[in-house]
Amino acid sequence: MTTHAPRPRRILSVLAATTLLAGGLLLGQTVTAAPAQAAGKTVTCNVPKMRQESQSLRSKAAKLKKLGAREEARKATAKADALDKRVRACQDADSHAPKPFPG
Repeated sequence: MTTHAPRPRRILSVLAATTLLAGGLLLGQTVTAAPAQAAGKTVTCNVPKMRQESQSLRSKAAKLKKLGAREEARKATAKADALDKRVRACQDADSHAPKPFPG
């Protein structure tokens, strides 16, 4: 007497699990795709304006911190950090973008 399932039954359950796993991975990748890139739109970055806004947020955070408003200062610093991250992403995208074919 064996307690194992018959071989065809095991193969079907493994095949079903593999299919579900692969489908979940594909679904997860499509959900996390950037909306602008998926729609084929061009994303433009105004780097100087973004840097200026980051600097103003950092100075605002310093003033708030000096006045004792720690939570508001933390939020302003977080916004400035997010802007700096977007600036780096824009610069990285520009440096790695394919160059047009010389014609």
